[in-house]
Amino acid sequence: MSLDIPDPLQRWRLLLGDPAESACGSLSAEAQAADAALDWLYGRDSDRASRGERSAGLGPSALSTPDWINTIHTLFPKEVIERLEQDAVERYGIDEVVTNLEVLERIEPSESLLRAVLHTKHLMNPEVLAAARKLVAEVVRRIMEKLATQVRQAFSGSRDRRRRSRMKVARNFDFRQTLAANLHRYDPQRRKLYVERPVFISRTKRHAEPWDIILLIDQSGSMVDSVIHSAVMAACLWQLPGMRTRLVAFDTAVVDLTADVSDPVELLMKVQLGGGTDIAKAVAYAQSLVANPSKSIVVLVSDFYEGGSEHELVRRVKALVESGAKVLGLAALDSKAEPNYDRGMAARLVREGAQIGAMTPGQLAGWLAEKVQG
Repeated sequence: MSLDIPDPLQRWRLLLGDPAESACGSLSAEAQAADAALDWLYGRDSDRASRGERSAGLGPSALSTPDWINTIHTLFPKEVIERLEQDAVERYGIDEVVTNLEVLERIEPSESLLRAVLHTKHLMNPEVLAAARKLVAEVVRRIMEKLATQVRQAFSGSRDRRRRSRMKVARNFDFRQTLAANLHRYDPQRRKLYVERPVFISRTKRHAEPWDIILLIDQSGSMVDSVIHSAVMAACLWQLPGMRTRLVAFDTAVVDLTADVSDPVELLMKVQLGGGTDIAKAVAYAQSLVANPSKSIVVLVSDFYEGGSEHELVRRVKALVESGAKVLGLAALDSKAEPNYDRGMAARLVREGAQIGAMTPGQLAGWLAEKVQG
């Protein structure tokens, strides 16, 4: 059971630390453990200490990282725990949160911790790596559970109210026609409608010709969110009939990870974040994979900061477009779709016929369905 501190002065004292004790009063015994846990993390912030806010207090050495994890899981609600763990990794760079076996076995899986694992997995011994893999698998499962539904809906065909369906599944249920067909069974005394005959409608059949979807993923450190969602997206597309999905990761080298595309966990564990960027080389590799340009879509997930030849990148994108292939450049592919990218290079690619944007994975599924199904 998490700590309950109803007194607002006590809450302010926890927020501001020791300097606020004269104004807010001392902490109750049950709040002192929470104060120590907050000091362990936010006491590292020298700027706050210089402003007279929360200072080191008991100091970062008063608790070990495993002790701190166990303490916050005891004292705070889930949403606070996730924020504290996120700040520990992303704000203060406490890599032990994801490289210590005892901590990994206790920590709450989240996307922020998945990002941390991908950045630090090269520091892990085999035993820790195995525990980290379980965290990766759980976060991927959550993302895939949501995204797979969006992908299926995008490619499932439109609803046709003129035709009944024998497929009695939720997505084919027609609420309005069911209501109309069963109005005579309404009981005004009980104010209930008894449904004797639910109505399910058919969907127009969309015959998808075989298409090649080539995902080029920039694995520079700033693109980690897009790398995660691209891996899950590729796995969802892989399951669709009439689609051949390839996934290629690149920095200054190009690595074809298509063999692992059906297993996003394995794929993510093989990604090597960081390094330079040669986008032109990746686009050249994509060109070599295109057999039928009119049935090919190249999705380039990158911030477009080209470390190689900008001229060569523009030339190869132009050649792909002129061949009949569709080129979509995504400056971000994640749940927020908030890109930071080279707008000058993006504009040059647009002039050569590429489409550039930022999308959530669900939006990409809809875009692909529109292009594939015409």
